[in-house]
Amino acid sequence: MPTSVTDQRACHSADREHRNLAVKSIRLVSVDVMRGVTIAFMILVNDPGDGQHAYSQLKHAFWNGWTATDLVFPTFLFLVGVSIVLAFDSRLARGASKKSLFAHSLRRAAILFLLGLVVNGFPYFHLGTLRIYGVLQRIAICYLLASAIYLWDRRVGSKVAIIAIALLGYWVLLRWVPVPGFGMPGRDFPLFDPHANLAAYIDRHIFPGRLYNGFRDPEGLLSTVPSLATTLLGAMTGMWLQSKRSSISQKARWMMVAGIVGIGLGLIWNLWFPINKNLWTSSYVLFAAGCSTVGLAICYWAVEIKHWKRGWTYFWVVLGTNAITVYVLSELLSTALWLIKVHAGASKISLHRYLFLHGFAPVHDLSFASLLFSIFFVLVCFAPMAILYRKKIFIKI
Repeated sequence: MPTSVTDQRACHSADREHRNLAVKSIRLVSVDVMRGVTIAFMILVNDPGDGQHAYSQLKHAFWNGWTATDLVFPTFLFLVGVSIVLAFDSRLARGASKKSLFAHSLRRAAILFLLGLVVNGFPYFHLGTLRIYGVLQRIAICYLLASAIYLWDRRVGSKVAIIAIALLGYWVLLRWVPVPGFGMPGRDFPLFDPHANLAAYIDRHIFPGRLYNGFRDPEGLLSTVPSLATTLLGAMTGMWLQSKRSSISQKARWMMVAGIVGIGLGLIWNLWFPINKNLWTSSYVLFAAGCSTVGLAICYWAVEIKHWKRGWTYFWVVLGTNAITVYVLSELLSTALWLIKVHAGASKISLHRYLFLHGFAPVHDLSFASLLFSIFFVLVCFAPMAILYRKKIFIKI
């Protein structure tokens, strides 16, 4: 019996509704919460009241080793990978083409890169010494490459292969490739020396006079290779969250297991290839991604399974849904506070220093005072984001 036009319309309407429900279900509050926690901690550690007296876990390890601070940036890149899968699957389900998604990724990466240059150059923009590398620049490059890889092949196997090649290849390059002017690593100079390693050598010859530390840069060119692996590990986690083969409780459980395995593998590899944020070593990738996976598993369990969403998630979701915006705001505000000079007796000091000395240093414990200043700074940055969130304004880069 032929189907009536009314029945066909009803079927199409039901299909659209089903697709819309599927698309809506892709957004995970737990990912926004995790991103908010990460960006808040990033701002916290970037803006101490007194960096000299900040608690050790709120400062980067000088070279080999790690602190809690060293886990912040890789966690953000990991979440970029997760978000790529969630966002792209949502748009593909709505009928977007891979070509349009790649064009969007290219445009977004260009904007992120330019924002990074603005942050580095603000407010004087001395083009002769402007730092080209940076946090937003690395996010831009990893986002673009991971997006292209995911659009090219959405299977897990290709991601595993690229991650393995990136991590093993990077280890071979730093361990076995002679560095011009220095010799063979481990024979002619200490292995992974801060000055003589291959990554630092390349950066000095590409951008002389434009590096963060003068002779090396923590967001340099060669270390972008393992950073891509960090992003792809996040993408694989996003693919697991999208899988329909397992229940949400199983997803949380296996994320926790995978995270613990990643931490263990990173610590084992650390014996031969030290965990090092500045070089973004392969052991660091596994260790940090393991920590990120454990953190996301906990958020996923609390928010998506236990439905603990009231109250405590608000602060983190506000920051997590406008993460790039609040990061750029924090960097520009921090620079302004250091550049603005105010009178303090017979001399002039920065507004940042003035606020710390007169508002927080009277606490006497300078480490705790520094932390209080950092928390206050995060809250100042949170205020405009709360207004945007209340008005449902989400600035999409």
